[in-house]
Amino acid sequence: MEASWIWIGIAIYVAIALVTAFLSREGTSKSMSDYFLGNRRMGGFVSAMSYSATTYSAFMLVGLAGLTYSGGVGALGFELIYLCGVTLVVVFGPRFWLVGQKYGYVTPSEMLGHRYDSRPVAVVTALTSCVFLIPYAAVQLAGVGYLVSGMSDGAVSFTAGTILATVMAIVFSLVAGLRSVAWTDSLQAIMMIISATLVVVFVIYRLGGAGDFFSSLSTDHSGALSVPGNGFFTFSVFLGLTLPWIFFSISNPQVSQRLYTPRSMRDLRTMLLGFMVFGFIYTLVSVVWGFAALQRFPDLATGDLATPMLLASDLVPTVLGVIVMIGIIAAAVSTIDSIMLTLSSMVTRDVYRVVKADSTERQQLVVGKFILPIIALLAFGFAQLEINLIAVLSVSASAGLLVLVPPIVGAFFWKRGTAPGVICATVVAGGVVLVLELTSTRLLGQGSGVWGLLLSLALFIGVSLATPAPQARAADFLGHVTDSLRKHKAV
Repeated sequence: MEASWIWIGIAIYVAIALVTAFLSREGTSKSMSDYFLGNRRMGGFVSAMSYSATTYSAFMLVGLAGLTYSGGVGALGFELIYLCGVTLVVVFGPRFWLVGQKYGYVTPSEMLGHRYDSRPVAVVTALTSCVFLIPYAAVQLAGVGYLVSGMSDGAVSFTAGTILATVMAIVFSLVAGLRSVAWTDSLQAIMMIISATLVVVFVIYRLGGAGDFFSSLSTDHSGALSVPGNGFFTFSVFLGLTLPWIFFSISNPQVSQRLYTPRSMRDLRTMLLGFMVFGFIYTLVSVVWGFAALQRFPDLATGDLATPMLLASDLVPTVLGVIVMIGIIAAAVSTIDSIMLTLSSMVTRDVYRVVKADSTERQQLVVGKFILPIIALLAFGFAQLEINLIAVLSVSASAGLLVLVPPIVGAFFWKRGTAPGVICATVVAGGVVLVLELTSTRLLGQGSGVWGLLLSLALFIGVSLATPAPQARAADFLGHVTDSLRKHKAV
């Protein structure tokens, strides 16, 4: 595809997104809650689309399609298990929302610090999130880089694509915080789902229709329709990939923080239902996309080139290819925006506030806006490593966040949990995951996420049982959740 088409498409997208972002402004944000949570007044539809665009990033049409290209139908099972894991939001979503309304939490780490009656807990969990989420943000930047470089046959470089995504993410997040990100997310989510679905239907038609498409796939690439198929999806690989995804909705703070934003419990339910429908359609589209690339380009060096090559091919009209490209870029930028907002709010609310205990909301907000571009630049630097197979790297980044799952579950369901238990579990298990990932070590053939979760669970329970629990705080926190849930069910 000519590079001029790519730049024209990007220019149109940036113009529309900027107008949308500026229209979302409601004066100058004066508080952390207003800037980072949209003042807790997000409607159900906007919340659903924003939640979808934040979750389904460059990982899907680039990463999941690439994983399908490399490993076959096992990628579909992997992603459908993630959708099953989202049902955790049915359990934890109302609880996050209720305590957020009562105690005014801005970040999930602030919630953990308050629940376990310990500022160090908030600091440790916030810093742990930074360590593992910055690489995940880099994955999104890399997705844009691979996309524009592959579609233009190198005329637009990988670095140019990552610079573009970084600048857009910084601008959109600074315009009006979460409110502008949520509005642009809604625009991007609609664009993503419609364009990708239309184009995949068009590609199947160009390849002979659904009958010929799957017949050819089963004949020429029979291994792609079974597990482990070509050997990619062994049990240990499948477990290592799916485990972080099962708990993604509560372990990843850029996602769980969104549970504070709906204006009512009804809007929270709308958000979840809308996301489930969106996710199911987008998953099927991404997997079929990977199969289409496998049929047309069976000898690519890496699966991450599947989508760029398909979009640039004669199977897809140029205009449609550009529209899908914009949708993928929009998805990636949306996720980067959300990560930037979440991490900057965590560093400000949970780390800076410890250093400067007398800081005002206004001061915290200024610091938070200053940190936003720093996080983006760190992610940009990491993206320049150009690590292949985006889907695997995404899961590796999320594997480290599994160490936060036992403390989060314990916060709502185990009054005996303690701050030393949280800190020990997070630091030790998180360190083990880092070492395993950096050395590419698979103990007993299992991924780092498996060991991180098991070790975190054991340490959290063991250390908590050996240390005194904050009984008064636990009683107040859990009592509020129980009473409020009972009232909402009565209504």
